[in-house]
Amino acid sequence: MTTPQPAPSAADQPLDLAGIGIGPFNLSLAALAHPLPDLRAAFYDQNTAFQWHPGLLIEGTTVQVPFLADLVTLADPTSPWSFLNYLRTRERLYPFYFAERQHIQRAEYDAYCRWVSENLDTLHFDHQIDAVRWNPERVLFEIDYTQLDREGEAEALGRAYTRSLVLGVGTAPYVPEPLRPLAEAPAVPVIHSADYLAHRERLLAAEHITVIGSGQSGAEIFLDLLRQRPAGREKLHWLARTPAFAPMEYSKLGLEHFTPDYTHYFRALPEGVRDQLLPQQWQLHKGIAPDTITAIHDELYRRSLHGGWPDATLTPGVFVRTAGRVGTTRVELHLEHTQQNARSRLTTDAVVLATGYRERRVDTLLAALDPYIRRDSSGRPRIDEHHRLVLDPLVKGAIHVQNAEIHTHGVGAPDLGLAAWRSATILNAVTGKAAYPLPDRTAFTTFGLEPRPVPRPQHPASEDRNAIPRQLPVH
Repeated sequence: MTTPQPAPSAADQPLDLAGIGIGPFNLSLAALAHPLPDLRAAFYDQNTAFQWHPGLLIEGTTVQVPFLADLVTLADPTSPWSFLNYLRTRERLYPFYFAERQHIQRAEYDAYCRWVSENLDTLHFDHQIDAVRWNPERVLFEIDYTQLDREGEAEALGRAYTRSLVLGVGTAPYVPEPLRPLAEAPAVPVIHSADYLAHRERLLAAEHITVIGSGQSGAEIFLDLLRQRPAGREKLHWLARTPAFAPMEYSKLGLEHFTPDYTHYFRALPEGVRDQLLPQQWQLHKGIAPDTITAIHDELYRRSLHGGWPDATLTPGVFVRTAGRVGTTRVELHLEHTQQNARSRLTTDAVVLATGYRERRVDTLLAALDPYIRRDSSGRPRIDEHHRLVLDPLVKGAIHVQNAEIHTHGVGAPDLGLAAWRSATILNAVTGKAAYPLPDRTAFTTFGLEPRPVPRPQHPASEDRNAIPRQLPVH
C-alpha cells in the first residue's frame, strides 16, 4: 500500500461549522445550512455514501413518524430539501396524494435521504476522522482526517480548521454481554437486527429461530420470519425483558413528549430526577407500533383457523442469563423469568438480537479535548440548551451534539421528529442570529408548574380581513 500523501491545507479558509458523521441528523443540519449566506460548512463521513439502517429496510415496514418529520419541513416548510419536493422531482406527488399516507415506508425515507445527500456539495464521504484538537493560537478546532479510496484504503491525509463542531456519529448496535462471544463467532448464527437482511436467507434455513427484544425491530423481524415459515412448523421463539409486548405510546397528547416544549422542561429537571424518569418512559420510544402488533396477531390467528396452534412461542418478562454452544452451530440460552423467579433453557439454531443501540463512543476521537469537557456526577458530558457540550472557558469554540443528549434532553433526542428543530437551534447558535425562527410554544400540555408566556395572536397590518395573504416562495 502506498503511503498516503497530505491533502491541501484549509488553514487559510477555516470553516464556520464542521460536522462529523452523516446520518439523518447531520444531513438535516447540512440541508438547513445550505441556503445560509456566508456560512462555510463541511460534513465528513467514512462511509462511501449515505445509508440508513440498511439491514432493517424490510419490505413494507414504515417510519414511525409522519412524513412531515423529514429533514427540514418542521423548521422550514419552503426548503427545496423537503420530502414533498423530493416527490415532485420524481414525479410522484399525485400518487402520494392519492395514497393518503402519513407514514412512509422505510425504504422510501432512505431513498429520500440519499437524494438529499447526492445533491449537497458540503458532504464529504470517504473521509475518516482521526483526531480533533483545540488550537488556542488560531482559536479554532483542528480536524485531522484520512481520505479513503473506494476500497477503504488510505489515499491522502488532510486537516481542516473550524470554529464550531457538530458530532453526529450515531449509535452502534448493542449486544448483551452473555451473547457477545457467540455474536463474534462466525460459525454461530447469532446476529444483531442491524444486519438482519444480510443474513435473512441463512436465518430462514435454520430449523428453529429465536428473536430477542420487544421493540419495533424485534416485532418486525418476528413478523417477517413468521410470514415465511410453513403453518404448523414455524419453530419460532420471541423473548423480551419487558413485562409485555406493549404498544408504543401513540396518543396525541402522549406524542407531545416529542416536542421542544417537553425537551425544555426535561432539561430543567434535576439530574437525579431525569435519571429516574427515563427508564419509566420506555413505551414512548421502545414499544411496538399498534399496526405491527395487529399484523402479528392477525397472522397467528390466521394460522389457527383450521385447528391447532402455530408453533410460535411469545414470552415477555424473561432475560438471558448466560448462553453457550451446543455442538458446533446450535445455541443454548439460559433464561430467567423475572416475575416467576424461575429458570429454563432453550436450544435454538439461530438468534436475532433486536437489543437496540447505544451511543457510539467518541473517547478516542475527542481524547485531546477530554480535559476541557465538563461532566455531571455520573461522568456524562453536560450539554446546554443549544445542544452544546459545556466546555472549559479556555475553549472559545463550540461542540454541538446530535442524538447524544438523551440524559439531558430526554426521549426526543433520537426521534426524527425533532431533527429539523434541533438543527435549526444549532444553526441559530452558530450564526448568532435567528436564521430559522422557532416557535414559542409547541404543545397543548403544560409541563410543570412554571408559567410560560402565551404567544400573542398575530394580526395583519391591514384591517381588510379578506386581503390575499402573501404567497410563500415555491421551490
